[in-house]
Amino acid sequence: MNHLALAVSNQVRSTRFYVEYFGFAPEPEPREDGVLILHGATGFSLALGEIDEPVVLPPFLHFGRSAASPDDVRSFRDRIKADGLDIVEWWDEPDYVSVKFHDPDGYVIEVGWDEARPGPA
Repeated sequence: MNHLALAVSNQVRSTRFYVEYFGFAPEPEPREDGVLILHGATGFSLALGEIDEPVVLPPFLHFGRSAASPDDVRSFRDRIKADGLDIVEWWDEPDYVSVKFHDPDGYVIEVGWDEARPGPA
């Protein structure tokens, strides 16, 4: 996969979040349909479409990004914790380190490292 489209309640707030924590670069203006596209350094695109109704998510739904090392996950966890983000789950095992947290609309995002599936270098 190389893109994900999310319904968001506030496009500006969500754009700031994904730029700040994941380094996405937004296009200058939303498309004709109002969707704003953000581009990641690896070619991944995130489409943010603002909606008026509440975003309702099943509990199992989450998406994530691999980290290059266990320490990268720990540092990221420390950063989001210091910033007051809602941490959902934290694992720190010898072969698996993961933090799950909420974005502004309640989507659960995971940043993790798994010895069996190493992340980017």
